[in-house]
Amino acid sequence: MARSSGRIFLLSPADCSGKRATLLASHDGNFDLARQMRTPAGAELGEVFSFVSSLYFRGKLAYARAFARAPGNVSGAYVITPSDGLRPPESRITRKDLRRYARVPVDPAERRYRIPFLRDLEALAEEARDAEFVLLGSIASGKYAELLTSVLARRLLFPEDFVGRGDMSRGGLMLRCARDGRELRYVALIDAERRGLRPARLPPLETPRS
Repeated sequence: MARSSGRIFLLSPADCSGKRATLLASHDGNFDLARQMRTPAGAELGEVFSFVSSLYFRGKLAYARAFARAPGNVSGAYVITPSDGLRPPESRITRKDLRRYARVPVDPAERRYRIPFLRDLEALAEEARDAEFVLLGSIASGKYAELLTSVLARRLLFPEDFVGRGDMSRGGLMLRCARDGRELRYVALIDAERRGLRPARLPPLETPRS
């Protein structure tokens, strides 16, 4: 594949209906991120989803920030949200937004998810017409792949090493790659094998010595 003029990462969303999301959306959290969420400005979307999803989203965010090549005036990474389309991880959300996300299924049949997603994707594909897009998310389900390929076709890539891995394994892999400056190999999603044998377990992440 010829080298593109940019690389944009598309990050799948965190589960906004779980216990950690409920804690952030409540009045009870007594830690910095929860206190930020109670202010009118809210907190950064990437930090919120990293807390909600823990290792998996932290890996996606670290990897995207390490290897994105943003073309022109667009961001190098966008988060797929349940009802607000594509948003940069630096954009801010409030408790009200998080509660709203929790009520919308991430399902292509759900209009509240599909319509803003396709609206933003089509605009981004046109604005960054020479860029390639890399999905950091589930490649086996239809939550994202079908909508993305309907607009991006062969411009949509994914890390080949994702095949056969679960969420935690993908998160750990991406954290290691971001730390080591090692970018994964990408292949076009539209005609790729999305399921395969589970790869060997990753070695534990080393804890930095004090």
